[in-house]
Amino acid sequence: MKKTGVLLIQLGTPDSPSKKDVRRYLSEFLNDPRVIDLPWLGRKLLVNGIIVPFRTSNSSKIYKELWDFGNGISPLITHTESVTKLTQERFKAEENVHVHMAMRYQNPSMDVVLEEMRKLKYDRIVILPLFPQYASASTGSAIEKAMNIIRKWWVIPEINVVSQFYDNPAYIDAVVDRAKDFDLSSYDRILFSYHGLPTRQVDKVYDENLCEDQPCETEINEKNQFCYKATCFATSRLIAEKLGIKEGDYTVGFQSRLDKNWLEPFSDKLIEKWAKEGAKRVLAFSPAFVADCLETIIEIGTEYHEDFQEMGGEAVHLVPSSNDHPRFVDCLEDEIRKYLN
Repeated sequence: MKKTGVLLIQLGTPDSPSKKDVRRYLSEFLNDPRVIDLPWLGRKLLVNGIIVPFRTSNSSKIYKELWDFGNGISPLITHTESVTKLTQERFKAEENVHVHMAMRYQNPSMDVVLEEMRKLKYDRIVILPLFPQYASASTGSAIEKAMNIIRKWWVIPEINVVSQFYDNPAYIDAVVDRAKDFDLSSYDRILFSYHGLPTRQVDKVYDENLCEDQPCETEINEKNQFCYKATCFATSRLIAEKLGIKEGDYTVGFQSRLDKNWLEPFSDKLIEKWAKEGAKRVLAFSPAFVADCLETIIEIGTEYHEDFQEMGGEAVHLVPSSNDHPRFVDCLEDEIRKYLN
């Protein structure tokens, strides 16, 4: 068997909740042209002149809350380290398979981890971004960064890339199994909430027409198979089918928007609407996140819950992410073995 190195890539997290570390993280993250896809000057003025200076202080407080939840460490780091270790254990019989982890932004950095992998002289490297649904701002950015580092190597080994795995049965099973801890019939509304994207970014997937011209809410086809909106809706259908949730009994929403020209419906607006309609209990899934993080624990689990209560509701309950669930480890093992065989 070829000596194989596997690189699991997560989005990233500040090194600490301090303003200095949060500022560094936000600056690196938001200056990525795949994240904010504006011309260079416009992006620099927006990010460095407005967003980072005005968001750092508040973001630092939110990350402090997240660190407290994670017993003094980022849950994203904890869960990613755990799933990396568990995935490595799946290959203990194959001495030539070694699993590494890195963050797209901050630490452990891709530059450092890939340099370690270069020195190990792998015959093959499998790059596996931990984003189930492809988006240029997440998967695309992680792959681009890896390729930009590897292309400078004198010896470039065989490279395999996993672009998305939203329809991997084991990934779906992990989400479904997490939901079994909740009595679905006791909730008035069920929400599948995904990280938002600017509509212009999903439009760029298509050579002709726009995302709104495609049946992204109802089917996957050759044209929209890498459209983030289409795969989010497809993920929700797969999970709902396994849980016996009928079409019409759940809603897909998008969170964490920067402005109004992002994918709709907006998850926070759905929560507000349901509260006004008299709903008392909401169950929220977050299938775009395989590890619990700020967007799940704080945004949904805390902020949505508190806002919903203030508007008359009783509770918004969050279904935990896959984290290090055995079926999610099955998913990663399966995706890796596709290239080993």
